[in-house]
Amino acid sequence: MKTAHIPATGQQFPIGKIVCLARNYAEHARELGNETPAAPVLFMKPASSVIGDGEAVLIPAYSQECHYEVELAVLIGTQARKVAADKALECVAGYGVAIDMTLRDVQNQLKAKGLPWEIAKGFDSACPLSDFVPAAAVADPHNLNLKLAVNGEGRQNGTSSDMINRIPQIIAHISGIFTLEPGDIILTGTPAGVGQVCAGDVMTAEIGSVGRLTIPVA
Repeated sequence: MKTAHIPATGQQFPIGKIVCLARNYAEHARELGNETPAAPVLFMKPASSVIGDGEAVLIPAYSQECHYEVELAVLIGTQARKVAADKALECVAGYGVAIDMTLRDVQNQLKAKGLPWEIAKGFDSACPLSDFVPAAAVADPHNLNLKLAVNGEGRQNGTSSDMINRIPQIIAHISGIFTLEPGDIILTGTPAGVGQVCAGDVMTAEIGSVGRLTIPVA
């Protein structure tokens, strides 16, 4: 069973649902030629897609174009069902660093056919994830610097202040659709600068005051 850890408090949560936001940074939506959505666009990753710091992303044989997307991860600590936005942050146990690995060629092919694209997002090793810091250790989750480098070369450098939908609104929206449970994780979207990685590359993702991930690609 995959678990989410908060080392500072000793807490561990079995990972449940991983709910992800697409197009939550306007510049990223534009770089992929997508419209800025009027409401949060959601998709899911299975817990089995999680790997930890130092573990390798394994690109499936059915893809020739695997992309990175650095994201702020939100760990849910208490049950949230139809929670109001002004109460939503009370449900957060911690924050972490995630990389939403995406098989862009597979995703584009499926989208063009009007088909779901979970296989482009939920394959084994598709969700590198750091340990979490306690929610109280992050003064403002909407004022964080998100960076990702490949082989030491900076590729993404953005700020969570550019989120279209902010974390309280995200939690309120999701919990109005289905109940969030302790151990569920929300990936809150990625800034511009996404791109391809290949076998042999090494990704380094970092969010100030939250954490850091180093992930090789195989």
